[in-house]
Amino acid sequence: MSIASPVRTPALFISHGAPPLLDDERWVGELAALATALPRPTAILVVSAHWESAPLTIGSTDPRTPLTYDFWGFEQRFYDITYAPPGATDLAQRVTALMPDPMVVHHDAQRRLDHGAFVPLTVMYPDADIPVVQISLPTLDPTALIGLGRRLRELRDEGVLILGSGFTTHGLPFLTDPRPDAVAPGWSQEFDAWTAERFAAGDVDGLVDFRNRAPGMPYAHPTIEHFAPLFVTLGASDDPGQIPDQVIDGFWMGLSKRSVSLG
Repeated sequence: MSIASPVRTPALFISHGAPPLLDDERWVGELAALATALPRPTAILVVSAHWESAPLTIGSTDPRTPLTYDFWGFEQRFYDITYAPPGATDLAQRVTALMPDPMVVHHDAQRRLDHGAFVPLTVMYPDADIPVVQISLPTLDPTALIGLGRRLRELRDEGVLILGSGFTTHGLPFLTDPRPDAVAPGWSQEFDAWTAERFAAGDVDGLVDFRNRAPGMPYAHPTIEHFAPLFVTLGASDDPGQIPDQVIDGFWMGLSKRSVSLG
């Protein structure tokens, strides 16, 4: 009996939101539909805005390790979320092997998935039956992150879904209306529109230099960790300058949910 070869996966950048984004029926529906349309991954590699650690660090591959509930002030039901997919031990080893010598890769057996990983994954793969491992952002430099993604690219040929999880705008200090359906502030609308245009033009140089070129800065990203996972995704694609599929758009609490899929 022959075993089918893994189907090559795309690379994704998902605006994951805070846990209450799970109450956004449109986002949940779009994200679930996206997952259904994708080839079923053999494993999932997540890089989240919520884990910055240098050098590159690989999280726990033990599903018994508790989730990282790295958020505050929400309803108890969000702290009751559980998600315990199999640990991708083989994938963790492959990531280590793909890094250049003499680069040191750390392993943190105490850190499991944070909400940048488990919030979208509970929607995309609710059965939690696909192995998952999370890696840190070792830097916020876009060019270096593209290079990291490039080293991870071949994992897609093995059926690994590479998922960058951030938020296209994340100016939390400047939000004045906490309602989920709040009108997006001008800085959020402007940055979102500019990003959509850069994607449509395949302008990776513009995206890399977003801090200087994008309207709405620095309000859209007073700190830049939520845009940083995009660059790992770009590097993991066949061509960072390709025109991606813009699979989700719109706003939540005035923040841009724009998300992309790249071949």
